[in-house]
Amino acid sequence: MIALIVRRLLWMVPAVWAAATLVWIFMFLIPGDPARILAGQRADEEVLERVRAEWGLDRPPAVRYGLFLWKLVHLDFGTSYVYRVPVSEMIFRGLFHTFFLAVAATALALLVGLSLGMLSAARGGTWIDGAALALSTASISLPTFWVGMMLILVFSSWLGWLPVSGYGDGPGIGSLRLPGLAHLVLPSITLAFSSSGFLARVTRASLLEESTQEYVRAARARGLSAPAALARHVLPNSLLPIVTMAGMNFGSLLGGAIVTEIVFNWPGVGTVIYHALHSRDLPVVEGGAIAMTAIFLLVNLAVDISYTVLDPRIRR
Repeated sequence: MIALIVRRLLWMVPAVWAAATLVWIFMFLIPGDPARILAGQRADEEVLERVRAEWGLDRPPAVRYGLFLWKLVHLDFGTSYVYRVPVSEMIFRGLFHTFFLAVAATALALLVGLSLGMLSAARGGTWIDGAALALSTASISLPTFWVGMMLILVFSSWLGWLPVSGYGDGPGIGSLRLPGLAHLVLPSITLAFSSSGFLARVTRASLLEESTQEYVRAARARGLSAPAALARHVLPNSLLPIVTMAGMNFGSLLGGAIVTEIVFNWPGVGTVIYHALHSRDLPVVEGGAIAMTAIFLLVNLAVDISYTVLDPRIRR
């Protein structure tokens, strides 16, 4: 197990390097002069040259790329052009805010998706199965921004039960603050809406496939009821594709659910990267993209490790 983890961590190094290189190339090729952002649009050429020298923008591309990799090895993502603060601080703060949203959305998606998928599999071929499939298809098809806007319209504007947007003001952890529970409800439901549909369909397909195995028929022949066989035998052996889908969804959410964060004005890493793109704050975009890549790879590693817990045969 330890050898597997070490091997996967070593494979992450070239993957992160490739992602970082592609991001750096794209940011380098974007038209425009970063010195204009630093010095202002009305700065004269003398000021611009001084700014380029100060920030190393006048150096050859190969030198700038080498310095970029050297800083990356030391986990130094540079300094924001716009806010003049370390990029790592901005990314960490955004990830902290996104983490709670991703956890809440994933937990809600698992609760709804597993329940709907199990109900559909247990009542296969009936109107309940058809209704569950229709509901899951609708949740997958509806655009995320539309779902968020409708939730705001109903629960914030019409009923006035929940705040329209924002992060809220929960308990503090040092300089960071936890989100307000009321502010967490609508964005987490929005993110979980489409994810629960995918999980429901994966759960249903996995359960129906596993239900055809001989050991399930033997358990039923011994007098075990269909719901009991589903819960005790079929579901535990059907978890691998479900865990895979849930893990990939959680990793993508940690990378920043940009549309939902923008709709609800949630100060997560997706919002940070979105505003950095608009203001051409290149170090923030580069740091955010590299952090998202590393997080997604780590989540995939955690999912692979969970396989050995769910199915001990994989350890061999």
